Amino acid sequence: MDRSRGDAGRRPRKRGQGELESQVLEVLSSAPEPVTAGWVQQRLGGGLAYTTVMTILSRLLAKQAVSRSRSGRVYLWLAASDAAGLAALRMRRMLDTESDRDAVLASFVSALLPEDERRLRALLDGSTEEREH
Repeated sequence: MDRSRGDAGRRPRKRGQGELESQVLEVLSSAPEPVTAGWVQQRLGGGLAYTTVMTILSRLLAKQAVSRSRSGRVYLWLAASDAAGLAALRMRRMLDTESDRDAVLASFVSALLPEDERRLRALLDGSTEEREH
């Protein structure tokens, strides 16, 4: 291996699927209107291939985290959710794969930091109050 090239010969760090999805959602959330995959690709930088961007957008579409509409020969993409919404969707899907939902939820709650547990309780209390009205 030729180490004389320094960092110039290094390949960019490979990003994980979840990281790319979050970055694409962030870009779409900042868009002033529905945008093309090419627009997303330009904003992401880092030399991502157009096909990679299309794959991520398609995966997000399947997860209902984005929507698309046709404009002539291209699709225009729009965020249907932000990164927090995507994380919540992932959590919900994981929960849906387990047969003992009570055990999974109990384990999740018992592993929360005290501050996160207080936040969750406050959110649940607010949600219960809204349903009662």
